[in-house]
Amino acid sequence: MECVLAEALLSQSRDPRALLAALCRGEASAERVETLRFLLQRLEDEAARGGGGAGPLPEAAREVAAGYLVPLLRGLRGRPGGGPDRRRVLRAAGAALRSCARLAGDPQLAATLAEEALRDLLAAGPAPGAEAAVEVLAAVGPCLRPREDRPLLERVARAALGLALGADGPGAGAGAGAGRAEDAAALAAGRLLPALGQCGGAALRAVWGGLVAAGAPSGPGRVGPQLLVLSALAERLLPEPGAGRGPRAREEGPDARRCWRFWRTVQAGLAQAQDALTRRRARYLLQRAVEVSAELGAPCTCGPQEGTGPSLFWWSEKKKDELLKFWENYILIMETLEGNQIHVIKPVLPKLKSLFEYAVSEEDGCWLFHPSWHMCIYKRMFESENKILTKEGVIHFLELYETKILPFSPEFSEFIIGPLMDALSESSLYIRSPGQLIGSGSPLGLKLQKFLVTYVSLLPEEIKSSFLLKFIQKMTSRHWCGIPILFLSKALANVPRYKALGVDGLLALRDVLQCTMITHQILLRGAAQCYLLQTAMNLVDVEKVSLSDISTFLMSLRQEESLRRGTSLWTELCDWLRVNESRFRHASACSSIGLPETSSLNAYVKNLVQECIKSPSWETGEDHFMPDWFEAKLVAMMVLLAVDVEGMKSQYSEKRRTQNVLRIFLDPLLESLMKFGTNAYMPLLKTDRCLQLLLKLLHTCMLKGSSTQDDEVFTLLQSFVLSTTESVSEFILRRLTMNELSSVSDLDRCHLYLMVLTELINLHLKVGWKRGNPIWRVISPLKNASIQHLQELDSGQDPTLARQIQRVVSMAALAMVCEAIDQKPELQLDSLDAGPTERFLSSLPLNCTLQKPHAEKQSSSFEESSASQGWGKIVAQYIHDQWICLSFLLRKYHTLIPASEGEVLEPILPAIQMPVRTLQAALEALTVLPSDQVLPVFRCMKILVPKLLTSSEALCVESFDTAWKIISALSNTQLIFWSNLKAFVQFVFDTKVLTIAAKIKGQAYFKIKEIMYKIIEMSAIKTGVFNTLISYCCKSWIVSASDVPQVSLSSAKNYSELVLEACIFGTVFRRDQRLIQDVQTYIENLGHDCAANMVIENTKREDHYVRICAVKFLCLLHGSNVSHKLFMEDLAIKLLDKDDLVSKCRTRYYVNSQQHRVKNRIWQTLLVLFPSFDQNFLNRIIDKIFQAGFINNQASIKYFIEWIIILILHKFPQFLLKFWDCFSYGEENLKTSICTFLSVLSHLDIITQNIPEKKPILKQALIIVLQWCFNHNFSIRLYALVALKKIWSMCKTLNMEEFDALTSVIESSLNEVENMPGAGNAKKNWQRIQEHFFFATFHPLQDYCLETIFYIFPRLSGLVEDEWIAIGKFTRFTDIPLDAGFQWYLSPTHLCELKPGDWAQQDIGSHSGEADSQSEWTDVQKKIIPWKNSAPDLDLEVVFQDRVARLGKSISRLIVVASLIDKPTNLGGLCRTCEVFGASALIVDSLQCVRDKQFQSLSVSAEQWLPLVEVKPPQLIDFLQQKKAEGYTVIGVEQTAKSVDLTQYSFPERSLLLLGNEREGIPANLIQELDVCVEIPQQGIIRSLNVHVSGALLIWEYTRQQLLRHEDTES
Repeated sequence: MECVLAEALLSQSRDPRALLAALCRGEASAERVETLRFLLQRLEDEAARGGGGAGPLPEAAREVAAGYLVPLLRGLRGRPGGGPDRRRVLRAAGAALRSCARLAGDPQLAATLAEEALRDLLAAGPAPGAEAAVEVLAAVGPCLRPREDRPLLERVARAALGLALGADGPGAGAGAGAGRAEDAAALAAGRLLPALGQCGGAALRAVWGGLVAAGAPSGPGRVGPQLLVLSALAERLLPEPGAGRGPRAREEGPDARRCWRFWRTVQAGLAQAQDALTRRRARYLLQRAVEVSAELGAPCTCGPQEGTGPSLFWWSEKKKDELLKFWENYILIMETLEGNQIHVIKPVLPKLKSLFEYAVSEEDGCWLFHPSWHMCIYKRMFESENKILTKEGVIHFLELYETKILPFSPEFSEFIIGPLMDALSESSLYIRSPGQLIGSGSPLGLKLQKFLVTYVSLLPEEIKSSFLLKFIQKMTSRHWCGIPILFLSKALANVPRYKALGVDGLLALRDVLQCTMITHQILLRGAAQCYLLQTAMNLVDVEKVSLSDISTFLMSLRQEESLRRGTSLWTELCDWLRVNESRFRHASACSSIGLPETSSLNAYVKNLVQECIKSPSWETGEDHFMPDWFEAKLVAMMVLLAVDVEGMKSQYSEKRRTQNVLRIFLDPLLESLMKFGTNAYMPLLKTDRCLQLLLKLLHTCMLKGSSTQDDEVFTLLQSFVLSTTESVSEFILRRLTMNELSSVSDLDRCHLYLMVLTELINLHLKVGWKRGNPIWRVISPLKNASIQHLQELDSGQDPTLARQIQRVVSMAALAMVCEAIDQKPELQLDSLDAGPTERFLSSLPLNCTLQKPHAEKQSSSFEESSASQGWGKIVAQYIHDQWICLSFLLRKYHTLIPASEGEVLEPILPAIQMPVRTLQAALEALTVLPSDQVLPVFRCMKILVPKLLTSSEALCVESFDTAWKIISALSNTQLIFWSNLKAFVQFVFDTKVLTIAAKIKGQAYFKIKEIMYKIIEMSAIKTGVFNTLISYCCKSWIVSASDVPQVSLSSAKNYSELVLEACIFGTVFRRDQRLIQDVQTYIENLGHDCAANMVIENTKREDHYVRICAVKFLCLLHGSNVSHKLFMEDLAIKLLDKDDLVSKCRTRYYVNSQQHRVKNRIWQTLLVLFPSFDQNFLNRIIDKIFQAGFINNQASIKYFIEWIIILILHKFPQFLLKFWDCFSYGEENLKTSICTFLSVLSHLDIITQNIPEKKPILKQALIIVLQWCFNHNFSIRLYALVALKKIWSMCKTLNMEEFDALTSVIESSLNEVENMPGAGNAKKNWQRIQEHFFFATFHPLQDYCLETIFYIFPRLSGLVEDEWIAIGKFTRFTDIPLDAGFQWYLSPTHLCELKPGDWAQQDIGSHSGEADSQSEWTDVQKKIIPWKNSAPDLDLEVVFQDRVARLGKSISRLIVVASLIDKPTNLGGLCRTCEVFGASALIVDSLQCVRDKQFQSLSVSAEQWLPLVEVKPPQLIDFLQQKKAEGYTVIGVEQTAKSVDLTQYSFPERSLLLLGNEREGIPANLIQELDVCVEIPQQGIIRSLNVHVSGALLIWEYTRQQLLRHEDTES
């Protein structure tokens, strides 16, 4: 077209100058400039052939260039924008300018134009106007002379490279400007640089030098532009095969294959590039380099930057085949990863293992290929958006060392510490595999442990330490979730012992410990701490660390979560210290003082104690803040560790040595404590430290996990402490009562003194309380002095800071005394009569706010500011202590509390005898106190509300409301939420409160119900909330039931909704929540192997424990007790109503949905309640139970319904008449739910067990079953046959002559079924249903137990593991005990040993298709109806042909299988395409799809003219095998490693086309069934087509090929 246009113009006028002048006039449109380009190119061609190179043409060309094209390009530069037309003008003007430069014949013109354009380019930079300058340079660049214009060429090359590489740089700008800058960069890389590459070696070397320069900018943002440049210059940067052989050989240029920077850029593009185009360029460069190397055949080597190690790239003609195979597989893998679909990638992963086989030399075990190439593949997988692919990549990498030992490479170690650990930080990777039991552990976690152990053991000795240190430091470099850090810590803990870590390692481990503290799951946190301590013991080089370093590290562990005395971890630590105590690095501060024969550990600990309690030299007479607890914790822990280490060394032979060592350690402390009572001038800080150390010693020794009964160390410590009781208690009494505490900082001391006093009381109670002991002598004076202080301070004196502090101290002391007396009745000092103490406490003004103190002259400004800032907290503590005292009074005198205030005229105890005022004060306190101080108020409310509920209901309701607001606001506060919730539940759901509220049925009753449902709602978000409520209520009802059986459960009946909700409770967890529960169960299953299990108390907050509590509560109820019976019957009716409500719910009902789970739990509970049902009650509910059998239910629910019907008929045979009626419904109503009742008949031997006359029942059963054996539905016939087999065996046992006439028919039918020929679905299904647990193993009576109901049946019926409740959980839940005679825990049969089978009983309603195709029905029908044996066997293809013949259509032999496709639009489009091209059939998942409006809108009635056949995805394998046997070739439309290009494939006449799912494609198990995979060739970046489009392309190609063959045959 271009040539024709140019010829036409020249034919009009042979004067080119006139033509050119004419074209240069007028508006510079794209068409005009392009026409000018065509003409100039034509003239250039003629000049090259010698037809017009002289004369006026060169001058005309110069005029066009200078007078028209250059101004035009400048004008375009000044007008950025314009869209596609502007680009057309730029491109045409540039090409025209190139022709002008060549026609002019003046080299200087090209240089001048280039100089001018270069100036414009440098001035514009990456701005949008640079495009015009780039076009000019691209046009005239090839006209420049390599030698004369060499400097100019080099400058142009550098400028072009800078522009091309600057697109993604920091100065690239933003918005539309950035987009145009990228266009200019792409233009420079795509047009200018290749054009310069033609100019010879100078420009090319300048570009190459800029690319590989040492100071060249690098980083992920630069990879894209660099690869753009490299791919544009690929043909110039790679040697040309055959170059240098001929006379016109091109000048030798750079060889990119020999440059390590080139290969690192390619690798970065393969692994790190975010966009597919950049990755594609990197693959192109790699593939091109391999092709060039293969064609050249010359050896080539490129070493790494470091200068050592394997080459980044090399070539050898001797190894050509191996090299080609390696790179072919490598590029195939990288291309496959672009698909991002796991089912496509999985078949390629074995090739990745083969890459490692190629990469390692078998002779010397060295790397032949640089391992960074393999790492690129893994990086690509790790960074995939598809987490399944990421997980596959991680697992594949971790399995590398299972089969092959790879040589060491620094790249490998860096990769592990970098990308691998980044990938391992994703919690979702640790989800257990399908089919794995809950608590069995994460497969990835176990593989990580095995990999790390193997890899570290293979590392060179000089590398191990640095690798492990970097590994641990990497664990501190980000915010890890609890699960990844747990498995990483566990993997580290299993690394064999090695002296790897010094102080830096310990610090890194301590930082990791700090990372674990942000995890909310306490058990995960504690387990990680245990493993990190084991890591330290295994990997620390003791010669590089001191005991001081070790002790500081140990303080990073939380004793209440991991390191507690008495656990296996504590013992392991003691043993480690014992073995290494003489090897630790000596610290200068630690020296042996007075212990010449002791170990360094003992010397260190003795020095610690002395340093802890000695008086600081800087102490003055002024007040000081109390010292931090850190030192006391550290010293206490190290003392007990050292004593236990000493005990290990003595090995039961020198017990006295342990006593001596402990005495030596504690002598300085005991000596100081003994002086407390007599030395009034002992420094304050010293007393603080002594008491802190005393407390921490006691706490550390008595922590959970250590048995204090037989603990010699605790006994010794107890005796030592008791010896100091008198001195310490006198000191505390003096400090608390003699006005010595006068500053804000002294309140912390007050708290310390009261804690010590409480511990001393506990110790004395353990050894036996005596009236004359020192504590006894302290309590009474302390109480009296505190009251006296409070009375004195109420006398109206100025509220100075000292007086107000003393007031707070006195109230705190009184609260401690009250709590001690309340918990220890032995401490009761007075009789039950109200004494002065009680009268004083009862008269205290409640919620009285302490007035802020006046500043004293002598007090410092620092003290004043401290007092002002924290005064609110001090007041809150004061009010809190008031309510502690009041709760003590209320418990002591609860019998004196009146039901209303009008009864007492002159109250002796106002707070007790005026309860309304007290409750109002409690409500006020709840609004004043912070949330962590409200517990004593809740306790007071618990006593007051039952007394006032009748007379002051509105006030009680207000108290419920106010308290609930506090609880709901605390739901995210872990530390105080649970204790507050427990206290709240105890006061709102107190048995007395529930009983009174139910009796009066007023506001309180409905408020309690409202709060109950709010708690249940909250538990869906915060696991464990409902557990607290149901556990408390059930326990209180049980306790009350033993006292007043006729009253308690009659009141509980009013709250049976609570038990109902508990029986069906359980949320469908998100995947992350389920993962956390799985990992917690895994840790719990480790038992004593993980010390956290011994330390952290199992709170039983899992959702399962709600149902366990309710079920165990129901198991304690007895049908002989009237109130129990009424309660259970009411609950059963509500359960059946709930089942009916759920069945009618419109929410989607599918396997393991919330609706499925709720219905399952309903029938489980009904089975538990069944023993208490009598005939009268069953008369009321039997119709509902039978009706439930007619509803479409999931398999697990059907089993429970069938089971309960069997039990009812066994226990009460009189219901058999109603049971027979169930078979009388119309067939349309029964559908396949009749299978439920047929399954019941298969257990007729159990039903008739207690019936003496069985023959009438058998006769009725046989008549019913026989008619269902002839049903058109395959599933119904199967169930009827199973029942028939059972009934007939019973008839033969009883020798029933009435059925002799039917004997031949029945025997023949059963024999035909048993001896069914072939291996089709019908025979398989008959075998499966007979082997199914419900018919083969299950015994309805012997298997009636909790294990079968809650664990075995859910497991065997395919319920998700969340619904399996192991029987061990019932036994571990001890809040609700079971009767001694309760024996039905475990199943005595072999049912528990079975595994889930293939057959699953499932209802198929009117909206679902049949289970099998009609041809399978015919086969089965033929076998069970022997008198119709002559019926012909229908073939699927015959059915198709018959229907098509009736339609009068031509038919092909193509079957299209679309059973995997979900979307109705795709199915409708395929249906239309198949009908248009005459496919023989379309196979779909469900025939109901044709009713979908979206399907119909695309199919436009094609389904009426095309045979549609239903084949479910689970049946596809059998269907495909059947079609193969009929001679069909099964073709998959999928991209695989061995797929054939559609343009190269010849379709057989009998072709079956299998189409994949829209998202996942064809599953891996079906890919194995394919004869061939065909893929559609693609040119674009996006790698997938719509499934309908893909199918249409192949259907057309099949049709086209068949038409051509038909024409060839006819011709």
